[in-house]
Amino acid sequence: MSRFIQLHLLTSYPPANLNRDDLGRPKTAKMGGVDRLRVSSQSLKRAWRTSDLFERAMKDHIGTRTKEMGRKVYARLLEKGIGHKDALAWAGAIAGVFGKLKKLTDNEKKALKDLPATKRREKELVEVEIEQLAFFDQGEELAVLELTNRIAERKEGPQPEELNLLRQKMTSVDIALFGRMLASSPAFNVDAACQVAHAISVHPVVIEDDYFTAVDDLNDGSEDAGAAHIGETGFAAGLFYSYICINHGLLVDNLGGDDNLAQRAIASLTEAAVKVPPNGKQNSFASRAYASYVLAEKGDQQPRALSVAFLKPIDNRTLCRDEQDFGTAAVQALETHRKNLDKVYGNCADEAYAINALTGEGTMADLLDFVIG
Repeated sequence: MSRFIQLHLLTSYPPANLNRDDLGRPKTAKMGGVDRLRVSSQSLKRAWRTSDLFERAMKDHIGTRTKEMGRKVYARLLEKGIGHKDALAWAGAIAGVFGKLKKLTDNEKKALKDLPATKRREKELVEVEIEQLAFFDQGEELAVLELTNRIAERKEGPQPEELNLLRQKMTSVDIALFGRMLASSPAFNVDAACQVAHAISVHPVVIEDDYFTAVDDLNDGSEDAGAAHIGETGFAAGLFYSYICINHGLLVDNLGGDDNLAQRAIASLTEAAVKVPPNGKQNSFASRAYASYVLAEKGDQQPRALSVAFLKPIDNRTLCRDEQDFGTAAVQALETHRKNLDKVYGNCADEAYAINALTGEGTMADLLDFVIG
């Protein structure tokens, strides 16, 4: 199978707020001298890996991303009759294998003396939390809980050799795809086999504001005819270009040589990327959409995105008489740029397959067969 699989998607969303900035407005980026809508790669990856579609396809092969595995170990130890002090120390030793633990300051520790026992214990639990979010493979989580049960039965803390065995063969495809970086535990690091670009609109945008009110159902208006709540939220519509690059060889290595599982992961990720939108403000905008166009490429050549096709933004001035919509113009710009790159550099991929919902060409089934073939 080819080393690299590249996906180029064009997806059109109606008015939406798919991915918010710190002010709650849609994220943007300036490209080609104009403002574009943007959806971060982090937002896209989370939407895909937590989607029902991906979880059904990859059942029993999805990891857990958390800072609180130590709390889970502590709770299990308490259930099995271990006292608070030992449970705290043993849970910290196990969680500390996966990252640096949080620490209370000296002043915070002094303040604990004045708290009731229940509140003091809850505050102390902070020290079994990892400072950064950590991905736990399902096998690693199972090993953690098995070790927890063993030390509870023997009423003795974990030994160094037992802690060294907590790293297991990777079976969680989301970790294998998107990687894991634990600065304080580099042995547990996993290089991401999948790279995801920030999605960006192929045209200029202006963020608009939706002014809205909420009415109290029990207010008959006889005394106060005003709204019970007033608010506003930013939104915009956009046709986005998205790019994904999967290193098939690295994915297989991350999964311990399981090529069948790697192929299932590639197919599931591809389908999720085509069908699953970002989660932002879905209840307010129902901005769900499938990709209108998908170009998949395979080969051993150095990967490259095709975002330069939209360096010159698509707008009403760029549309020809025969293409009266942005979707058709975007597909043409993408295909033209790809052909021009091939003319200059030689074929940038060995094989390609495209589906186009604007013209009804290609099928999803054939696309999935292509990416894992």
